[in-house]
Amino acid sequence: MSLVEEYAEGEYERAPKRLKTATAAEEGEELEEGEDSDSASAGLLGDEEEEEEARRPGGKSRARWSASKYGSGRKVSAAGWKRDNGDDTHRIAPSPVVHVRGLCESVVEADLVESLEKFGNICYVMMMPFKRQALVEFEDVESADRCVACGSKEAVYIAGQQAYFNYSTSKRITRPTNADDPNSGNKVLLLSIQNPLYPITTDVLYTVCNPIGNVLRIVIFKRNGIQAMVEFETVQNAQKAKAALNGADIYAGCCTLKIEYARPSRLNVIRNDNDSWDYTKPFLVRRERGKGRQRQAILGEHPSSYSDNGYGSHCPLLPLPSNNRFKRSSHEVPDVVAYPLPQTSSYIGHSSSSVAMVSGLHSTKMNCTRIFNLFCLYGNIEKVKFMKSVPGTALVEMGDEYAVDRAITHLNSIKVFSKRLNVCVSKQHAVIPSQVFELEDGTSSYKDFAMTRNNRFTSAGQASKNIIQPPSCVLHFYNVPPCITEDDLLRLCTEHDVPGFIKFKMFDAKPSSKTISGLLEFDSKTHAVEVLTVLNHYQIRIPNGSNPYTLKLCFSTSSHL
Repeated sequence: MSLVEEYAEGEYERAPKRLKTATAAEEGEELEEGEDSDSASAGLLGDEEEEEEARRPGGKSRARWSASKYGSGRKVSAAGWKRDNGDDTHRIAPSPVVHVRGLCESVVEADLVESLEKFGNICYVMMMPFKRQALVEFEDVESADRCVACGSKEAVYIAGQQAYFNYSTSKRITRPTNADDPNSGNKVLLLSIQNPLYPITTDVLYTVCNPIGNVLRIVIFKRNGIQAMVEFETVQNAQKAKAALNGADIYAGCCTLKIEYARPSRLNVIRNDNDSWDYTKPFLVRRERGKGRQRQAILGEHPSSYSDNGYGSHCPLLPLPSNNRFKRSSHEVPDVVAYPLPQTSSYIGHSSSSVAMVSGLHSTKMNCTRIFNLFCLYGNIEKVKFMKSVPGTALVEMGDEYAVDRAITHLNSIKVFSKRLNVCVSKQHAVIPSQVFELEDGTSSYKDFAMTRNNRFTSAGQASKNIIQPPSCVLHFYNVPPCITEDDLLRLCTEHDVPGFIKFKMFDAKPSSKTISGLLEFDSKTHAVEVLTVLNHYQIRIPNGSNPYTLKLCFSTSSHL
């Protein structure tokens, strides 16, 4: 059973009033012909919900809700019955698992527990922060009955916002590990950092977690995105941390925490650095150039260099829940956890240059524009320059050093046109347009992208809408004219000598919409990377159209269609 809910088909399609979210409002904005909207930047936060609907049969969202706001012609009883024109139709059988929708963006697990524990003991909570939803597993069906029944009769508020409830088709929330039961005595948490717009280090996680309970060890690993294991001193500390932080943002609008209980009961750390730290063994500190490590946290709306560039002012981490059970003690921890931001020169968590060096580039198939098409998913691109003295190597000047970190994390060692890329930090701090020459495909070895509209991190609002996603075999396409069909896109792949997709899904669009979007699945991750490298920002011209449409591609959060 998938962790994401499955429901009876067709309810949302007939609902005259769907729950209105910020993302839904964005989706309702129309694009003028050929216009590139900021709200349509790569990997919008609403994409995940759209993609989940696309994975359901017929592309329809399948749910049935107990709120009467969906229209007077249909009623849903507490037991899960739905009536349409007076006839009984489908029924969701009562289940101890309740699906909660309509949550506010800042909600955490503790808020759900605090609001819903009055209906009965809660065994488990799974947050779906980007969807503003959650699954809550009660100890018995009777508790779930009380929750759904109450929600159908009166407003139930969670973190100050009305929420909506219905039974889940699951009888139990699927846990990702074998050691997911709090009663098992596990004190190690598994943290998955979603949309990691900024670097995540041991310093950052320690500053986030330690105010709630003593942290003994932290290990960060980057296999599928960014994950970390945090070992607390006691099981109770781990339980409090999971409740207080599950679903919270480390920085505003990004670096969202999804927390589960980990499988190991103890972590083994062999050295203290940005990716692992044993706070019980300070002698493991690795000193560099005779300088000791300075533990400084970077909590706030964003790191300090972003503030210096006009991205906004410092804002502390989200407040901890008001319930004192999530604090170590009232005199030890303030209501809001705020720490001083480090200066760029003293912070070890990111690269010291905003220039990346990329080697292993195909001599005939890679150029400045194609490098931009790939690297722009992880930050603004200022300049790209191929090195004449080192064939197959280029320098990419990005908007800041954080963008370089993201590019290295997600693009180093990937294969593009049968060659494996090597992405690392350059010793240079800027790209100088010297020794410009002609590449084998006839294009220039140097190009300036500073003024292009295709950069996707030009403002704080636009940057926060990008989901930083590692390469996958599914691409999300958008800003495409409605007249374009599946065959047209396949023909486009053939004309540019790149692999064709094996599955195609188009999202439902409003009749008034000027653009369409959808998903393309490829045989492999390498094929998807090559298509994105070649076709991202391709100009689609239509008959009698005044302006071309810019095809935009990004890696999807879906693993398959």
